[in-house]
Amino acid sequence: MEIKILGHNHSILDQYLSEIRDINIQTDPMRFRDNMNRIGEIFAYEISKEIEFEVTDVQTPLGIAKVPKIKKQPVLATILRAGLAMHNGLLRIFDRAENCFISAFRKYRDDGGFEIEFEYMASPCLDDKVVILSDPMLASGKSMEIGYEALFTKGNPAHIHLVAIIASDEGVNYVKEKIKAENVTLWLGAVDPEMTPHSYIVPGLGDAGDLAYGEKIDSK
Repeated sequence: MEIKILGHNHSILDQYLSEIRDINIQTDPMRFRDNMNRIGEIFAYEISKEIEFEVTDVQTPLGIAKVPKIKKQPVLATILRAGLAMHNGLLRIFDRAENCFISAFRKYRDDGGFEIEFEYMASPCLDDKVVILSDPMLASGKSMEIGYEALFTKGNPAHIHLVAIIASDEGVNYVKEKIKAENVTLWLGAVDPEMTPHSYIVPGLGDAGDLAYGEKIDSK
């Protein structure tokens, strides 16, 4: 698995990362969603450099231009609900892409621990396609692992790009251990050093789904 960390090269991404982390800016859910959306666009642009293009003829008012176009549109997959805002940013760039939605959630145990449960998936056939699977926070890594494994119930992708805005060191190591395929690229914005006992990244940003769409009642 190849790992690419965009935050290692300073860009406007750093500004958006600082804003989604800032507790004062987080009070505005629209601003939070917009920043997640813009970060998704940046990831899409960078991933587009890894996708195969082919030269085609395009008729202009004055002649024929030979221009590169994406040879095969990717499939955009995300894990509900936290991934939706970033997914919309990816979709603004890959505006002809097919889409896949995966429902997975934390089910808490009486001892305070939790399991990640897969519930539902809506997807096109994924055979021989490039898939971009997004989940904004890579904490324990279990949600990403479950989402990755779910993709293979719908086909055998040619390449899978896993995308997270903020990851923990532990989550990155977990994904590296569980997903050893060579046709997988892990894209990250930033990597933080710690996690709480409830698998929230520190310093992180909190609960991305709640910040974007409002607080929820946790599944028991």
